[in-house]
Amino acid sequence: MPEVKTQQVWYRPSLTTQILIGLVVGVLIGWLRPAWGNSIYFLRDIFLNLIKSIIGPLVFSTLVVGIAGGGDLRKVGRMGVKALIYFEVITTVALFLGLAVVNITKPGMGVPLVGTAGEAVQKIGETHPRTFVETLVHIFPASVVDSLVRGDILQIVAFAVLFAMAVSAIGEKGRPMLVAMESLSQVMFKLTNYVMRFAPFGVAAAMAHTIGTQGPSVLISLGNLIVSYYATLVLFVVLVFGIIMLIVRVPVRQFVRAVREPATIAFATTSSESAMPKAMQAMERLGVPKRIVGFVMPTGYSFNLDGSMIFLAITSVFIVDAAEPITHQHFGFAQQLTMMLAFVVTSKGLAGVPRSSILVLLATLSGILPPPIVASGVAILLGIDAIMDMGRSAMNLIGNCLATVVIGRWEREFDDERARIFGTPQEAELDLQRGDVAAAETAQRGE
Repeated sequence: MPEVKTQQVWYRPSLTTQILIGLVVGVLIGWLRPAWGNSIYFLRDIFLNLIKSIIGPLVFSTLVVGIAGGGDLRKVGRMGVKALIYFEVITTVALFLGLAVVNITKPGMGVPLVGTAGEAVQKIGETHPRTFVETLVHIFPASVVDSLVRGDILQIVAFAVLFAMAVSAIGEKGRPMLVAMESLSQVMFKLTNYVMRFAPFGVAAAMAHTIGTQGPSVLISLGNLIVSYYATLVLFVVLVFGIIMLIVRVPVRQFVRAVREPATIAFATTSSESAMPKAMQAMERLGVPKRIVGFVMPTGYSFNLDGSMIFLAITSVFIVDAAEPITHQHFGFAQQLTMMLAFVVTSKGLAGVPRSSILVLLATLSGILPPPIVASGVAILLGIDAIMDMGRSAMNLIGNCLATVVIGRWEREFDDERARIFGTPQEAELDLQRGDVAAAETAQRGE
């Protein structure tokens, strides 16, 4: 049986504590020495590049092992339908909760839309969110190697499902491939543990750059919008996620412990993808089967973006309210409802598009308001997008973690005993018995 080295000659705080320290240090650097934020920003890029290099092989190997090792391909189809239904319901709820809050706080009232759109908005306007047909075609890769190189999660998931079905169909002859994928999966999780040691430095650099470039003036001038957005995120977690956890019987304490580290990484780096490998590992440790984690979480990164939907609802009403003195056009409930229904459709083009939330907002509102006015509103949002993107990324990450637990419970495959011992010495012992040394080391460190 493999052994985990436990020798420790000096106290080292947990990785979560190190990341929080990095976050605070980054804020102080950005506040006191803004120029340093730009100088150390390369550390954030190095961290994100390392994470992106892991995502493709990790998702592919995990999904192949989960599906081909399960043996029943009918479960895959059933799981996929359940996941998509859940995604659609929750993202729609997120959209309308954002609509309710923004109509109470009205952050757009009195904000002048002046100035030109700027080069950043013009660059965004050069592209467009994918239509439903374009998204459907995009799912299936012409070259899986190209998909892995670009880190296109949706294409990797599609190919992995087909590949796993083929491995399962040939029976015993596919066993060597299954063993190889299992080995690759464990290697990638081990590599994730190595890369995560660099996370505190990447987080510090990201926060130093954000605070150094944005500054406190932005927080003051558009404070109502920022507060409205973050208040909605908190409401969504407490009300919507809270109700879901009660209904599905999610072990709340263990779930919070599992997501706190990846959520902190996503928040600080403004990238939910940067935390995906760690989140996948945490959900497996929590008791969600590998095949469900491998399918639901990567798919959710394309279709279950709760933070992005709340952002679209709040910022769209922010712009139409700010534009009202210019257009003399008041958007009542009926017009806002139509706008939200449009986002339900256009948001499906979010997958794999840079600055996708801003892009969908720009494209959708340009069909409702004069494009120059929309561009002016988006230009204002770009000034605070980094601040709002922190909450957006963390919410997207938490939502997808919860989705894996919900589908696991829905499929009656969630391991309550595994969840009960999450983060305890018993968890490390169980991982060692199963030969999963990387997970055992993570559990033993209490991360």
